[in-house]
Amino acid sequence: MARVDSTATDRFDTSRFEASRNRLASLAYRLLGSATDAEDVVQDTFLHWQAVDRQQIKVPEAWLTKVVTNLCLDRLRSAQARRERTVGAWLPEPLLDGDPMLGPADTFEQRESVSLAVLTLMERLSPLERAVYVLREAFSYSHAEIAEILDITESSSQQHLHRARRRINAARRRGGEVDPASARRIVEEFLAAASSGRTERLVALLTDDATAVSDGAAGLAETLLRYDTPHRIAAVVRAGFKPTPAKRRLVGGTPAIHYALVNGAPAILFMLGDQVAGAVTFDITNSKIATVRGIAAPTRLARLAETWRQHEPEPPLITHW
Repeated sequence: MARVDSTATDRFDTSRFEASRNRLASLAYRLLGSATDAEDVVQDTFLHWQAVDRQQIKVPEAWLTKVVTNLCLDRLRSAQARRERTVGAWLPEPLLDGDPMLGPADTFEQRESVSLAVLTLMERLSPLERAVYVLREAFSYSHAEIAEILDITESSSQQHLHRARRRINAARRRGGEVDPASARRIVEEFLAAASSGRTERLVALLTDDATAVSDGAAGLAETLLRYDTPHRIAAVVRAGFKPTPAKRRLVGGTPAIHYALVNGAPAILFMLGDQVAGAVTFDITNSKIATVRGIAAPTRLARLAETWRQHEPEPPLITHW
């Protein structure tokens, strides 16, 4: 009998896992809204993969998907997660377009499921509703496959999807996808108005029910700062975009401002060399800005900065802020 080379088998099984890593990370990111947590879950899944008798696994992709999904559900159900996500200090972790963790983007549903808007709305769902919604909308699993992954019935999977769609649709801002050139023009107009102090122009660029949320200067706010009228948002934006020596000391210098796409949406990044000092993302509906998100916490920007360093950026919109 030929002797099995266990080292070669381990290398093959490791390569098989690595071939699935990006897909697993994309699934975990959509379920958790955090790239850091998604990376931890994928690593935990790899440890499970190493420990299990892999010869007993008939369909490795299905097994890995089930493990990742259920590890994410454990995190979403934990007391710490419930506490952190209910005190108002949670925002999805932004990812630069091109990051493999964003995963499939072939359909509108796939692109929307990874938008910051929908990741935020998914906080309204139960963990099971969130899992069914992501598996169905972003990865096109059948209800039979979802039932197997989550250990529920097909009927239950259908019911969870119906409730998830209803809740997200009830809170979603309508308007469809925005032409990239139009989105960039609107953001550049916003930046020009904010940096020149034209508050009335800022108001005109916002929808009547616009909202803004920020984790504070340099991410120092214990809870998120929220604003919900166009005039209040314009005033806060104008004050925030006005450079002062104190603000430059706080961010560590004089950043350049770049245009970027973050989670499929237009954004501006405040760059100090190859470090991201802050990001502002925009949701655009019917040619106006419906949501502004200011993100400055270094922990939320770490992966975005890492991805930024791996590509050649366009010239900045503003060279020195």
